[in-house]
Amino acid sequence: MKKIIIIGAGGRGTGYADIAMKELGDFEIVAVAEPKDARRNYIKNTYNVPEEMCHTSWEDILSRPKFADLVIIATMDRDHFAPAMAAIEKGYDLLLEKPMGATPAECCAIERAAKEKGVFVLVCHVLRFTNFFITLKKLINSGRIGKVVHIQHAECVGHIHQSHSFVRGNWKNSDETTPMIVQKSCHDMDILQWLIGKKCTKVHSFGSLSYFRKENAPEGAPEFCIDGCPHAESCYYNAVKVYGGMSKSNYFLQCMAGTNTPTDEDVQRGLHGDFGRCVFRCNNNVVDHQTVNLEFEDGATVSFTMAAFNRGGRHIKIMGTGGEMYADMDSNHITVFDFATCKTTDVKIADVMSDDSINGGHGGGDQGIMVAISKRLDGETENDSICPIEETCTNHLIAFAAEESRVTGKVVDMDEYRARFN
Repeated sequence: MKKIIIIGAGGRGTGYADIAMKELGDFEIVAVAEPKDARRNYIKNTYNVPEEMCHTSWEDILSRPKFADLVIIATMDRDHFAPAMAAIEKGYDLLLEKPMGATPAECCAIERAAKEKGVFVLVCHVLRFTNFFITLKKLINSGRIGKVVHIQHAECVGHIHQSHSFVRGNWKNSDETTPMIVQKSCHDMDILQWLIGKKCTKVHSFGSLSYFRKENAPEGAPEFCIDGCPHAESCYYNAVKVYGGMSKSNYFLQCMAGTNTPTDEDVQRGLHGDFGRCVFRCNNNVVDHQTVNLEFEDGATVSFTMAAFNRGGRHIKIMGTGGEMYADMDSNHITVFDFATCKTTDVKIADVMSDDSINGGHGGGDQGIMVAISKRLDGETENDSICPIEETCTNHLIAFAAEESRVTGKVVDMDEYRARFN
């Protein structure tokens, strides 16, 4: 039985704990650190964690001699670095929620520390562990479409996900967390580099916060949706309708209420807080749309789009010298067009979860990464989806470089950019 410590028992930490305990069954949770009583008590009561091993801060746990096999760190973005460095110093292997760090310097410091101590750090790039992207990677490696020349990839954030997480919610302000391209799309920067299999050399990006701004508030809109907004019926983002229509098992509703088992009273309290604010009157500063252009070794290029104004999901077109692939993660549909035959073929993906959202476990990626970490702790090192710490750090830097390019308007040379933090 492998012993794990949970640091941060919000939606992500609890999700990994539930998979480890309810689906895999070869783990034992021996300690938890979480400041919110309801979140901490869920882990304590559900998995019989002793009272003396349940703490409000990670310092109380990591000040002790090593007593577990794995630490799962799923705190907020700016709270990843300190516990990660402390756990590495103690010799723990880590499952570290993305982003790896809140700054490029933090990412590089974690990489150096992990290599110096000889510990295994797996950052939660869960898309690598979905059957969907594993299938795409295998098709590319098989030579089915020849050499990859260009990729068009879109992360459709979804209008409700944007309003919940990046306007009202935890990641609305980059001064308190990280830029949205880092928080939301370091997944995608990693996947794109993994699919191409080459080093990214240059980054260029555009984007802005164009819609969720105070000047776009409709006339007469109050500070909170619950205060009788005259536009309540027609507003897509009316918090009363949005959260009132959600199941109590919905991740967004649980996040808003601050508990895994929200009551009607919890929801009402949430509507009087930040999650109940008018989307045009929030302290948000992250983008609601952004494009990133990437150049790789051998000249391959990528055009990536992240935008709020859609229903959500990911889709990708991969263009090669011998054909092209189109894939829609929402429907798990992959087609291959072959230049030699001029025919289009459907590719079947067996046993794939269709929902790539948080509620759907990111298309099976959450389960996949927990299986991979379990096998890794058992000594199995062969897994093409596992990202080495050096590669993880480099792919995070692509996202940070994209934000720098967006702000400055300049093309970022990745060798020069990385050299700043070595």
